[in-house]
Amino acid sequence: MQVVSISSLKGGVGKTSVTTGLASAALAAGIPTLVVDLDPHADATTALGVQPSDRLDIGRMLKNPRKARIAENVVPSGWISRVAVNGSGPAVLDVAVGSAYTGIYDRPDLGKRDLRRLAAVLAGATAYELILVDCPPSLNGLTRMAWSASNKVALVAEPGLFSVAGTERTMRAIQLFRQEFAPNLSPAGIVANRVRSGSSEHAFRLAEMQAMFGDLLLAPHIPEQANWQQIQGAAHSVHHWPGDSAKAAAGLYDTLLGNLMATNKTSRSRVAR
Repeated sequence: MQVVSISSLKGGVGKTSVTTGLASAALAAGIPTLVVDLDPHADATTALGVQPSDRLDIGRMLKNPRKARIAENVVPSGWISRVAVNGSGPAVLDVAVGSAYTGIYDRPDLGKRDLRRLAAVLAGATAYELILVDCPPSLNGLTRMAWSASNKVALVAEPGLFSVAGTERTMRAIQLFRQEFAPNLSPAGIVANRVRSGSSEHAFRLAEMQAMFGDLLLAPHIPEQANWQQIQGAAHSVHHWPGDSAKAAAGLYDTLLGNLMATNKTSRSRVAR
């Protein structure tokens, strides 16, 4: 089982969009997957079409992690109803539902015991090959809690000055966090998102990112897509949305997921100097 935190220290770069795109690719590939919505805004929960239920959200599971029984509290994504059952068994895409309650842990002073809360919850999530953790856009308690529970961190960045600088800071933060708390954590790579093909600024920043981060800059890059908000607003997977642009985006996420899953968890962290 691979646990991958989807992170960014800068908001508005499409971190949740990348999380749901990867979840869509995993569902299409038949990979049993759990999405943990650790962002207090719970946008991933909405995009994944989760219906209201009486099960515990991830914030309340974190409150008492050893009694959380995550297998009894996850909720199937609404996307499942659109996926045909194949010979290998039913498709699996579950969600640990997000809520504002998680915000009580999103502070900078969490101790080591608190940082292990999510890892303790996920110890009961044995039915999955992949767990994607959608983190808030900060380096407070929730993101560090996610990193403590993860094998890998995938960073999301737009090809812009502030986002590239934020990615560099995040890489340094991962290096420091590994030294102090999580020696087995590694950067899975950097996803360049919302790339505009006709923008000279984006082309310049992509070249800059390639020079700074080398093979940690994952391929393919994800282009800006005009109908992405419509897809998410409909709580639909990109793999089951009609049209050529959605089909092309689905193919990119298939390749990106394959590259993300193939990265060696002991790969060396390259931090820009």
